Parts: sequence; structure tokens; C-alpha cells
Amino acid sequence: MSQRILVLRLSSLGDVVLTAPVYKNLKAHWPDCRISVMVKPQFAPALARNPNVEEVLPYRGHSQALRLIIERGFTHLLDLHANWRTFWLRQLAHVPNAAVYRKDALARRLFVHMGLPSPALTRHTLDRYLEALSSWGVPIRTRDLALGDYGSPNAPLPAEGARILLAQTSFLGDALLSVPLTRRIKDLLPGCRLSVLTRPKTADIFRRLPWVDEVVEDDKKGLHRGIFGLWSLAKSLRGRYDLALSAHRSLRSALLLWLSRLPYRIGFSTSAGAFLYHRTVFFSWAMPDVERNLALLLPLKPDIKPEERDSLYLPARPDGAGPADSAAAAVQSRLSEAGIGPQAKLVGMHPGSAWPTKRWPAASFVRLAQRLLGEAGAKVILVGGPEDRELAAGIAAQTGALDWTGGTTLPELIELAGRLKVFITNDSGPMHVAAARGVPTLAIFGPTTRELGFFPYGRGHRVIEKDLPCRPCGLHGSRACPQGHFLCMRLIGVGEVFRSALEMMGPL
Repeated sequence: MSQRILVLRLSSLGDVVLTAPVYKNLKAHWPDCRISVMVKPQFAPALARNPNVEEVLPYRGHSQALRLIIERGFTHLLDLHANWRTFWLRQLAHVPNAAVYRKDALARRLFVHMGLPSPALTRHTLDRYLEALSSWGVPIRTRDLALGDYGSPNAPLPAEGARILLAQTSFLGDALLSVPLTRRIKDLLPGCRLSVLTRPKTADIFRRLPWVDEVVEDDKKGLHRGIFGLWSLAKSLRGRYDLALSAHRSLRSALLLWLSRLPYRIGFSTSAGAFLYHRTVFFSWAMPDVERNLALLLPLKPDIKPEERDSLYLPARPDGAGPADSAAAAVQSRLSEAGIGPQAKLVGMHPGSAWPTKRWPAASFVRLAQRLLGEAGAKVILVGGPEDRELAAGIAAQTGALDWTGGTTLPELIELAGRLKVFITNDSGPMHVAAARGVPTLAIFGPTTRELGFFPYGRGHRVIEKDLPCRPCGLHGSRACPQGHFLCMRLIGVGEVFRSALEMMGPL
């Protein structure tokens, strides 16, 4: 007889969404099992389309819940809520096999009310959920949360020819990771006019996309600075769009769209201005950022799933451009001047980052470049922004690597990336440029981790990192190591990175 499993999770939307990996592991262990999940009625849409859940039961009180449990004759009950209500449900329902996750509620209360720390509080809620499966002998094969594992209440679908605005006014990496969303918007609403609101520094990313009809610049540090600049921009947007989606979670972005009086606005539930949106979508750190952004379409397309092409989203050059394309011509000219032919093994290297703790030591990049130039016979090109010039100049002086740092436009960087055998980088914006062009990308992570969702997205990429209890120490890194030892970067050896680079480059 196959297992009939009931999962109880009666708390918030975020807690409900995080249960998705539990169902994957149950199905992997018992493929024929039937999974029912009991949640509060308002959170039922979150699991309504989960491919591993056969039934979502709304919790409408203790007596009704107990009756449903007894009627269905479950063989297994997994309590992922663990409070007094679910305790009594377990006791009175007499389900033969019951398991409960360890909530560590006392440790949490002692920390909140008395400031007493506890090692128990460092463990993620998802880890606690999965640990509860051990009593049934269910091995943990995955911790992944993916697009399609959760849903959202529906929103009205715009009429044909609708005017859509996507707001993404964050940094380079964030803008790049929003590109797949722009293409999916046009796929979902083929007759729409799609505009992107972005910073001047990232405008070229969207201008080169043939499916984006308009780019609107939000000059947050200039023309649109402060409350008066915000008000001026908001007034210029009024009456121009039917639907707005915000991939940026800041209060400013939410306030801007609200002040613009756009008729329908969709944003993330974790936005500081979530209350200013008509519909919010759950934001999960357990997903790749590309898929988090695509989740903004869940209210319009509840069955949206990730696709292979979502990881290869930067075209080599705009449609219709020929050999005279200025970025391609500029890159080709510089390579020719350096004596680099089409058969050369080009390796891109980005040693910089806006945050010092996200930079692998310069001395390590020097030794790596020397080995790539000498042992692998590669040509190494250093890239980065103007702020990386001093760092790159020191590396180039000691290695003979070509230094293009601060000397390429964004379109030129995109063009160059497509010619590389491998791109070696810290956790940074150029990392996403290379990955989006399909270039094997080797990323070195220190204070940040893959679990934050900003790793190089797609097949063939690698992340080198060290498992330390102090990681991650922040979302974006910091000016100095909070622990003072910087082991997250210092423990990553040059030989380890060199060997990975060789494997990713293929036969020499």
C-alpha cells in the first residue's frame, strides 16, 4: 500500500513556500506516495500547482481539520508547524507514523526577550524541515526551491496591446538577471509594448534587446535625485502604462510606481513598499535570482516554469546588426592590435568588486594569471570598471596580462565575453554577463554564498567556495571581514582555481 502523507504548516506564506523541497524528497523516496498539505485558506494558492502535492486542504478550525484527517485515513503525518494546535491534532488523529520538526521555540524566545544567543538559531528553517524526515528514513537528495514549486493568487491579464513597465533600478548584476523576465513578458503578452525603467549605467543592457520597445532612465544620483526628482519622474510616467512589475525591492521603487498612479502594480512580498502594490509575489532566497524575477509573472501565468533559454539571455548584438556593429568592431580591433588571432585561448579575469571582502587576494590572481599564461598557453584579459584600474594595473604589471579594465563599454564587455574560453571572477556584475553569453564561468565566492541566489545561472558554470560557519556574513559583502581572519577567501588556493579553469576550458 502506498503512503498517504499529510503535511501540516499553518503559518505564514514564506513558511509554506519553504516546504516545497520536503515534497521533492518524499516523492524521490516514495514515488507512489500521495501528499496532502493543510494550510490556512489564504495560502492555498501557493501550493495549488505544486507538481508534488496531490491535495491542498484549507485549515478552518480545529474540529474541521480533525475530521478531514480522520476521514482520509493518512498513514503518515508530518508536523512542520509544531505548536499546541498541531500537537492536539496529532494526538487525536492517531495517524500511525508521525514526525515533527524541531522548532527550538524556547531558544527563539530567550533570544528575542533576553538577548541570549543559541547555536540552534543559526540553522535555517528549511534544514529543520528536512531533518524531520530522518525519522522515516527519507534521505535528503535536494534542498532546491524552483520556479513552479509555488504559486500566487491570479491578477487580471492585461488586454492586447497593453503598455507594460518593468522597473529594475538596482546594480549591474541585478539588471542582467532581469533580462530573462523581459523576454518572458513579451512571450506572455506578444502584442504589448514593453518599457524598462533602469539606471543610466545599465540602460545599454536593455537597449540591445530586440524585444524591449523603450528604455526609460531613472537618474537617481542626478536628475531624479531626492523627493523632488522622484516626484518629477513619477509625473512623467503617469498615463503611459497599464501594468507595472518591479524587480527591485526598494521602498523608492514601490513609492515611484505608486506616485505614478499606474493602474496595476506587481512587486515582491519582501519589498519595503510591499503595501503599495496591488499584488505581491513571494521572494525566496532559496531560488536563483533569474527564477525569482520570473516569479513576478506568476499572477499572470500561474504555470510558468524555467526554460533552458533563460540562462542564455544576452544576444551577441542587436538583431539586424552586421559586421560593422560598433562594439564588435571595437573588440576585434583591440584584439588584432594585441596580436591575438581567432584561434587564441582567451581567458577573461575580473579581480575587482565594489566590496573588498568579495575580492580574492590580488596575489592569488597574479599567480593564477602566471600559470594560465605559462602552463596553459592562454591569453589573459583583465576587465572591470574604472574603480578596479589600480588593482588590475598591479596584476598586469606582474604578469603581462592585457589590461582592459575601465576601458570597455558594457556592449563591448558583452561582445568580448562571447569570445572567451572561460571567465574567472569574483561575485560581481561581469560574472552574470559571461554566464548570460554561455561562457563557462568560474566564480570565487567568499562572504556571499550560492544560497543567496546570485550565482552564475545555467549549465557549465562553477562556484568555488569554502564551507565556514561564518558564511554568509552579508548579502553584498562588507568593507572588512567581521571575524578578522578573511578565511573564506584565503583558504581558496590558486591550484584549485587553476585546475577548475583548465577543466572548463577543455583540451589545450
